[in-house]
Amino acid sequence: MAAVQAVAAGGVPDAQGDAPPLAAPAAPEQVARGAYLARVGGCAGCHTAPGGAAYAGGRGIETPFGTVYSSNLTPDPATGLGRWSADDFWRALHHGRSRDGRLLNPAFPYTSYTRVTREDADALHAYLRSLPAVARPPVPHALRFPFGTQAALAVWRALYFRPGPLAAEPARGAEWNRGAYLVNGLGHCGACHTPRNALGAERKGQALAGGRMAGQGWYAPALDDPAEAGVAPWPLEDAVALLRTGVAPGAAVSGPMAEVVFRGTQYLSLADARAIAAYLRALPQRMSTAPPAGGVASSTLARGAKVYERHCAACHGEQGQGEPGGFPPLAGNRAVLLADTTNLLRVVLQGGYLPATAGNPRPHGMPPFRQVLGDEDVAAVLSFVRNAWGNQAPGVGTIDAYRARERR
Repeated sequence: MAAVQAVAAGGVPDAQGDAPPLAAPAAPEQVARGAYLARVGGCAGCHTAPGGAAYAGGRGIETPFGTVYSSNLTPDPATGLGRWSADDFWRALHHGRSRDGRLLNPAFPYTSYTRVTREDADALHAYLRSLPAVARPPVPHALRFPFGTQAALAVWRALYFRPGPLAAEPARGAEWNRGAYLVNGLGHCGACHTPRNALGAERKGQALAGGRMAGQGWYAPALDDPAEAGVAPWPLEDAVALLRTGVAPGAAVSGPMAEVVFRGTQYLSLADARAIAAYLRALPQRMSTAPPAGGVASSTLARGAKVYERHCAACHGEQGQGEPGGFPPLAGNRAVLLADTTNLLRVVLQGGYLPATAGNPRPHGMPPFRQVLGDEDVAAVLSFVRNAWGNQAPGVGTIDAYRARERR
């Protein structure tokens, strides 16, 4: 669950007012369901600051318009949700409005959460109220004018937001509809995997078609393209394994998706994981047109081969074959062949770390090479990997490596 932050244009925290009448204690079953849903929605990921208490907020979320700081979801009455009723919480999820009616910043993806059912919203509220209260005042957003003003938010909403539930498609069956609800609602997968326009809204007609993650320096690959992260050609069980363990035959998650698996999708019930996989496998497929390969100087490829032999072959194999259950193959790896090389550069410079999950409790990791390889070597080894062992893709430029290094 991304940042619910009730801060007005001037950065003044939402006035809490009097507490609502005390509600009857939630049933344990409702609290347990809310805990499950909070994990599915990844709420702790945004609402926990590094080194801070869980759900107490304060994590900065970079956007093209400035930094948004997540709010305190614990039941502290002065700084958290202690005075929020179930109706208040529902209004935030469904309508994108704070307790006092002010408009919330869409970094909190209410455009997806509006599809969450009232029953699930109430379960989430019950769970959050069961947490230990932590007093942590909200941090005002640091947004450029006029993006944090109520007027700007009102215009944005008029253009891009229509509240309402997700309409079921009975002809698709219960499993598909459950997957659609989880992907497009609480899971808010489109928040990363859908490209956005200049005002930060998801582009219509391009749902889950992949896009740069603004402020994070990663590319979220398309979920409707088998050349990127589409799973339509995969066996259902392989897609389920990737969601619940972070690894599947010939594939592994890294970067922001590793955190999604670690905090959220590894805890999916088998039925929900299968529903998500079934929905993603049924997406209409879009075949991307990769730019033509070639044009890499032989001297660059030779240099890259030497770098690979020295630093990479021990794990990924002399022929890029990898090691089953240990290190991913590079030959034929679609993550290696992506037209957008952002993720490759990030992994080489910053390291690649799989999530520790119940199904893969001791994953191997790749160390960072930021201090080991210069920009020319980084560009050369990636150009080599993208054009060895049958791979064919454009090379990586030294300027690309330099820009990735400068972006920390």
